[in-house]
Amino acid sequence: MSTSNASDRPNRSHADAARARLLDAALPHIPFEGWSGSLLRIAARDAGMSDDEVALYCPDGVISLIVFWWREMDDAAQEAITAGESPAKIRERIRRAVVLRLEAGKGHEDALSRARARLLLPDGIATGAQLAWNTSDMIWRAIGDTSTDANWYSKRAILTGVWTSSLAIWLSESDPAKPDTLAFLDRRIANVMEFEKVKAKVNKQLASLPDFAAMAAKMRYGTR
Repeated sequence: MSTSNASDRPNRSHADAARARLLDAALPHIPFEGWSGSLLRIAARDAGMSDDEVALYCPDGVISLIVFWWREMDDAAQEAITAGESPAKIRERIRRAVVLRLEAGKGHEDALSRARARLLLPDGIATGAQLAWNTSDMIWRAIGDTSTDANWYSKRAILTGVWTSSLAIWLSESDPAKPDTLAFLDRRIANVMEFEKVKAKVNKQLASLPDFAAMAAKMRYGTR
């Protein structure tokens, strides 16, 4: 699964269809141009788009195009995650979902690595952090998470760390089977599951403790 032909996806808005054409034109040039202003100019030429159109559809330059591509990969992964039978165990569902999201960039590892590096520059850091969070949120929703309490945030914060570190290894690993990435992912998920067990045990113990605030209030104000 990959997003190698972004412009082939149906039911797009006019703006997204234009961005998809621009992305398809840009990807072959990234090994030579990187994610730069010159990349957009070359891609616009190849896609038959004017400078005004590029400015309209990519107001933040290449960062806008990276955001669009990232969203495309998230959407493709979500479709793959929700298709077919989901594993019974939560750790297996998380593993499958993360792997499918990694594979959404298959065939464009160099472009993705350069995009990741571009988002580490000062004008891209906030965007990069938001994209990583969005991916974690997508994964949890795709595997059926319905939490609405504080767990909603903790689950996504923890998975964001798992996702970003797994992506870094996946991009640096030359073996197409990605054995190091998969082994690392398994270890990280095991660590997360152990943490969740400890957290659940602590929360259960805390819930059984007396409500000291209520006791103090009763001692001060008495009962009514």
